Amino acid sequence: MAPKMTDVEAQQQQKQPLLAPDSAGDDQATLVQKAISQTFKSTAHLAKLLPTGTVLAFQLLSPIFTDGGHCMAVNRLMTKCLVAICGLSCFVLSFTDSFRDGNGTVRYGLATFRGLWVIDGTKPLPPAIAARYRIKFIDLAHALVSVLVFAAVALFDQNVVSCFFPMPSEEMKQVLTCLPVGIGVIGSMLFVTFPTTRHGIGFPLSPH
Repeated sequence: MAPKMTDVEAQQQQKQPLLAPDSAGDDQATLVQKAISQTFKSTAHLAKLLPTGTVLAFQLLSPIFTDGGHCMAVNRLMTKCLVAICGLSCFVLSFTDSFRDGNGTVRYGLATFRGLWVIDGTKPLPPAIAARYRIKFIDLAHALVSVLVFAAVALFDQNVVSCFFPMPSEEMKQVLTCLPVGIGVIGSMLFVTFPTTRHGIGFPLSPH
């Protein structure tokens, strides 16, 4: 008959980890935890480069439309519409800008090739001032990069990935892991190297 453990020995046994620190299983778990942590950090960093309202709407509706990643045909259709609408929103909002009128009120407008079109229905800007806000090549580049960055954010969303790729192959897993990271790094470098001067809808306001 095996000797009975004392209370002290039982407590010490409960405190011991299930896996030794140098075991392969613990190393693998650590790598997975680091990957998950890096994914969340990357998503948070990329989200700062996009319109706040668009990102919040996507993060709120994504688990609902995808049913937590367990998609049927109707869920896939709704998710495709959600991704397309949010991507279009990122593109269009890249051409919006804001200014303060004589009373200090923030007003928003949409940049055109002729100037800024005020969208709140109030008095338009004088042509000379509105022309300062006309569309430039950098605006188009930022809009395209914003769409790509949003695509990376969508690929970081496990609900969306599980919806469209419920049983990915090993090659597809590599693509889904590396592609959003690559897009995020390149997009971040472009935003930092060629910053925009616009302060549109969903973006921080200009201090002036």
